[in-house]
Amino acid sequence: MQEHAEVTGFYHEQTGSIAYLAADPATRHAAIIDPVLDYDEKAGRISTRSADAMVAAIHERSLTVDWILDTHPHADHFSAAHYLKDKLGAPMAIGEKVVAVQALWKKIYNLPEFPADGSQWDRLFADGEIFKIGSLDVRVMFSPGHTLASVSYIVGDAVFMHDTLFQPDSGTARTDFPGADTGALYDSIMTILALPGETRLFTGHDYRPGGRPAAWESTIAAQKRANIHFKDSPSRDTYIAMRRKRDQTLPMPTLILHALQVNMRGGRLPSPEDNGRSYLKIPIGAL
Repeated sequence: MQEHAEVTGFYHEQTGSIAYLAADPATRHAAIIDPVLDYDEKAGRISTRSADAMVAAIHERSLTVDWILDTHPHADHFSAAHYLKDKLGAPMAIGEKVVAVQALWKKIYNLPEFPADGSQWDRLFADGEIFKIGSLDVRVMFSPGHTLASVSYIVGDAVFMHDTLFQPDSGTARTDFPGADTGALYDSIMTILALPGETRLFTGHDYRPGGRPAAWESTIAAQKRANIHFKDSPSRDTYIAMRRKRDQTLPMPTLILHALQVNMRGGRLPSPEDNGRSYLKIPIGAL
């Protein structure tokens, strides 16, 4: 019988993102996955409201946080990983391929002095690496496509699969960002779908099609049965053609140029200038 993690999702209405607490019921140790730092792009204002709600839940449940985990550098919200490290003292980690994303966006933002070496995190995980949340084993599974660096975290019977599969009525993630690869996403999804049918799947976003309530948990069996992009078992070439055609109709995320320069730093804002204020840099014509 697979180990069972206690999972709580925190839905972020502004961006449709879901952050998670994954806890070991036996030891009350936990990990935070993909936390969100609130950002008002019209006012240029940062808020920690969503991250503080996670902290409150951690204290209410008497949890000890072992890890603050990113699945990839996000394009639609700011990461609260660094803020939560300061609050809770837990180490930050991400997949080791983040250095490729940093190198790519370092050029886009023209940041020659930026260290694209992953040093902004405390640990860089290799594909297949095992670590612990309390007594629970966590396996890192490289699952690129949406980005160069994406990883999924397998915690017992739960998989935190970021932006690969969404809820069955929403399909799959886009692959038109710099460094994305549609064929790689297909391969990553097929690897996830090869897991046991009862495996619980937790997605990184939900856009509430038709105005339904937000949802973020499914199973392998449900995805195979009902995912609008995979229920007919498309070939790799068929999926690539469909995904690319669909991506051509999608606008870029509102915060992509704001967010990547923060998230490639592990959730840190750019260093303050001589007036004590941080500034975001928007490259014109980069996308």
